Amino acid sequence: MAKSNQHIFLFIFCIVGHFNARAKSLKEPWLSRKHVALFVFGDSQFDAGNNNYINTTGKANYWPYGETTFKYPSGRFSDGRLVPDFIAEYAKLPYIPPYLHPGIDQFIYGVNFASAGAGALAETRTGLVIDLKTQLGYFKNVSRILRLQLGDAEAKTLLSRAVYLFSIGGNDYIFPFETNSSVLQIYSVEQFIGLVIGNITDVIKEIYDIGGRKFGFPSLWPLECVPYARVLEVENSGACFDRVAPYEELHNKQLSKLLQKLQRDLKGFRYSIPDFHTLLEEMINHPSKYDFKEGKVACCGSGPYRGILSCGGRRGLKEYELCDNASKYVFFDSAHPTERAYQQLAQLSWSGKSSVTGPYNLKALFESL
Repeated sequence: MAKSNQHIFLFIFCIVGHFNARAKSLKEPWLSRKHVALFVFGDSQFDAGNNNYINTTGKANYWPYGETTFKYPSGRFSDGRLVPDFIAEYAKLPYIPPYLHPGIDQFIYGVNFASAGAGALAETRTGLVIDLKTQLGYFKNVSRILRLQLGDAEAKTLLSRAVYLFSIGGNDYIFPFETNSSVLQIYSVEQFIGLVIGNITDVIKEIYDIGGRKFGFPSLWPLECVPYARVLEVENSGACFDRVAPYEELHNKQLSKLLQKLQRDLKGFRYSIPDFHTLLEEMINHPSKYDFKEGKVACCGSGPYRGILSCGGRRGLKEYELCDNASKYVFFDSAHPTERAYQQLAQLSWSGKSSVTGPYNLKALFESL
């Protein structure tokens, strides 16, 4: 265990050292390089290790997480890199580090605020995650630090050129089913989605007021068909958990309408909405088309479809199964894709056509000034 912790520390230390060294090596005027930062918000799809530093059971800082690329756990819920890691690579940025890691004092390349399990609603896993509004508070603190370090004019330029990438909402819809929450009876589907979209709207507008102009919002996955959700469907074992589908489908429609409206109403607002839903659904149902062997069973976990969240033996169940080659699986654990699946989602986000990304792909957002 001590050796594992040393590896984790060494990995994070190297990333932070590289990040800070790159930042300090910039010579004035650094903005002449058409520099674009990346700020990341959201949940376990994008969490690069923030949950390592909070009191929660939702962590991925143990083997076999990270086995493919990092060779030890980094706090990412996958065998390797996540979508923001690939986007940073494509944009010629260093890995974007977790905000809560001690010692980070340079933010000109951006920072990652995402927290596994988080939602747009503060009520989603209260006390165990960093909810979206709290992530916004962290960003406000970063914006103040940038103004102190760079001056108001250059900080404003950096924030307006930056890309703000989100993965949020899925936990808000799956959590009430996990807990048999009364909100499912209190609110209609439309009303509940209105609460989630309302919080997302507030956060976007606050970032816009601070200076943000370029936003990336991938659509929600087919949540009902991840291995974990198949286990929830106890009455029809192995089927997709269709009760959550109306929430995710309407959320995606309402999110698209919101972003279109904001582009009309807010000067300079630009957005990308990569269609993760369709691509991941295709991977699940037709894995060989995307060079996978298995689309429905997770690489790591236990029970039917390895859908029980036991990967690594740290969630109450010590026994679990682990596949021989994660790259042949769409899902690494019961709820999260493998690095190879994330890479294909990142490629769609970066260079996909407007039919699958909305008015801009992320490459176009990074290149627009």
